[in-house]
Amino acid sequence: SAFVYVVILVAPLAGLVLLRFHRAAGLGVVALSLFASFVFGVVNHFVLERTDHISHVGPPWQMTSAVTAGLLAVTEALGSGAAWVAIRRAGRVR
Repeated sequence: SAFVYVVILVAPLAGLVLLRFHRAAGLGVVALSLFASFVFGVVNHFVLERTDHISHVGPPWQMTSAVTAGLLAVTEALGSGAAWVAIRRAGRVR
């Protein structure tokens, strides 16, 4: 639970606030939190056979769960990548 609150909820918001004062640091926090969220989601929804695994969802919702977990992983990966690209560009603009 602590990981979810800190990395998935607090860190991206802190990164957005930090963007106002130090662009590269804020982007770094956002990129790291999105990447950590991506790894956490992939491991818990697709790798480890625990209650969050998509195969443990009941038949009426299994496809919906798999699709949303996959889309979430894609958006987290794209967001993290976009933040890293922005960091690289911010370093060149000066």
